[in-house]
Amino acid sequence: MKNLREKLEYHQEKDYLVPNIAIKNNLGNYQIGKYGYLRLDYLKSNKKGYYTEFMLEGTLLEHIVAIDKEANKQVRNIIKNLAKANNVDEMLKERSPFEWVRLMNNFKNTAEEIVLKELIYN
Repeated sequence: MKNLREKLEYHQEKDYLVPNIAIKNNLGNYQIGKYGYLRLDYLKSNKKGYYTEFMLEGTLLEHIVAIDKEANKQVRNIIKNLAKANNVDEMLKERSPFEWVRLMNNFKNTAEEIVLKELIYN
């Protein structure tokens, strides 16, 4: 089994061999969101080995987009489940809009905390 260094192709620049690395963008026009950028920053700062590996393999963008999509999906699902479990519905929104906003913000903060711990900073 070849290791990553053996898989790479190189080109000569003066006295140096430089790896042929290019970022492939086959993801269309997807805009990376908050969670994708948080994951990217975390990898750069704390997981330099993984960051370098993703860069060299050309899969960094795919990884960031996948994390961003999954994080958004999980946040939405957690908020929905918390609202359902606590009987926060449209009737509460009509009766007491400030209470509804307070609870929904609380659910969002809880969901983000869970996703950040389990998905982004892991």
